[in-house]
Amino acid sequence: MGFLLFIAIIAVMIFWVIAKYNSLISLKNQVLNGWKQIDVQLKRRHDLIPNLVNTVKGYMEFEQDTLRQVIEARNAAVSAKGVADSAAKEGELSGVLTRLFALMENYPNLKANENVKQLQEELTSTENKVGFARQFYNDIATKFNISQQTFPGNIIASIFNFKTAELFQIENQAEREVPAVNLSLKK
Repeated sequence: MGFLLFIAIIAVMIFWVIAKYNSLISLKNQVLNGWKQIDVQLKRRHDLIPNLVNTVKGYMEFEQDTLRQVIEARNAAVSAKGVADSAAKEGELSGVLTRLFALMENYPNLKANENVKQLQEELTSTENKVGFARQFYNDIATKFNISQQTFPGNIIASIFNFKTAELFQIENQAEREVPAVNLSLKK
């Protein structure tokens, strides 16, 4: 009787280890999927930017410095490696895109151009998708990290050498500032 109880306890422990390991693998794969979803949206963003810049170039001949900064930031973002590097470079790209959109507001003919409007809308939509993908990634990465760091999952995670997932975070402190919104018609 005691031997059967011992075998039953060992069997339960083995099944528990297998279940916990499979749970960690599932979360790890969800984190990888979350990163790939961000990657897809960033690729779309990176593909849209040259089209927008080329369309805008004809109208903004004397704003070449801003356009150059957009392309440089885009190229840096494309070459980013890992979550932290990508977050930093994408933050820089967001900053120069904001400046580009602000400059575009000063060109009435440019604002009326249908190609520019469409590209701007697509880029804005992509920015929203990037934000949602980053939120999903951070949510699942946090769940994965908690599962690895809480008892008894931490034992299984350390035995099988699981690594915590990096989170997207704001690197540029200027991005934390609340934007000023002025809806008055006075200039």
